[in-house]
Amino acid sequence: MAEGKQIRLFLIDGTFSGLVTAEIMNWTGHVFKGSRSELGRIYQREEAQRTGVYILLGDKSDGSPLAYIGESDNIASRLKQHAAKKSFWSEVVFVTSKDGNLTSAHARYIEAQLIQRAKEIGRIPLENGNEPTGGADLPEADASDMNHFIKEFLTILPVLGVEVFRGRSSKWDDALKAGEELQYDSPIFQVLVKKHGGTAYGQIIDGEFTVLKGSAIAAEVTRKDNVVESTRRQFELRKQLHERLNNEGAIVIDDKGIATLTRDVPFSSPSAAAAFVQGRATANGRREWRTKDNDTYADWEGRK
Repeated sequence: MAEGKQIRLFLIDGTFSGLVTAEIMNWTGHVFKGSRSELGRIYQREEAQRTGVYILLGDKSDGSPLAYIGESDNIASRLKQHAAKKSFWSEVVFVTSKDGNLTSAHARYIEAQLIQRAKEIGRIPLENGNEPTGGADLPEADASDMNHFIKEFLTILPVLGVEVFRGRSSKWDDALKAGEELQYDSPIFQVLVKKHGGTAYGQIIDGEFTVLKGSAIAAEVTRKDNVVESTRRQFELRKQLHERLNNEGAIVIDDKGIATLTRDVPFSSPSAAAAFVQGRATANGRREWRTKDNDTYADWEGRK
């Protein structure tokens, strides 16, 4: 059973929409979150004068999310540069060290690891133009410390509503090839895609039902005529998601018309995930998703 963890949040303005700090007991990191509209106040913060790693969060022109990961010896100075040159972002989250022992090399190492993880997960695209260099040749002891530092930072981020790193890394691919299952929140479920006979795979990861990379899915979303208004709306949502993922390269279609996911795609429920992979407006995912032992999702959930 996983151990609990206490996260200490301080709402500087008394609301979660204002400036927020977050810490974990016995961890040297200090996390700060604020909106772009509060940059004047952020520049004055003592922690913004330290060495650290930051994440800019915002949207593309089409409304889809976008992020940028960077590091600096002085967070405030770097944010001033980004305020002048980058227009997409509306929020910033950064992490520094309470004891002042986070060096430039440490920050570059953390930056490189975070960029790699974000790209592996592929949940939110990065605006970073170049791969980070440096920071990867830390002494063994320092690298171990920074890996723990990163782990705690990643624990805090979802609590602050930051989902760039929510999901799984590419380690799952190697496990799947070896016939193994990594331990997440559920077994791996599968469903036969009726339109072409391929198989889609799903698993609960970080509390979300996630259709896994490599899954075969319907190449298009279709609907029946004379459907009710609620079903029509669901169809439009599925179609929009399919088109967006296709445009992002998350869906590839071969010459036989079989579509495959190139990254994990999270959903709010197993039914939404089942409808997506089948190319339908609706589906009963609690019955359609099954384990390798042929137990339905509903059967598995009932035994928890």
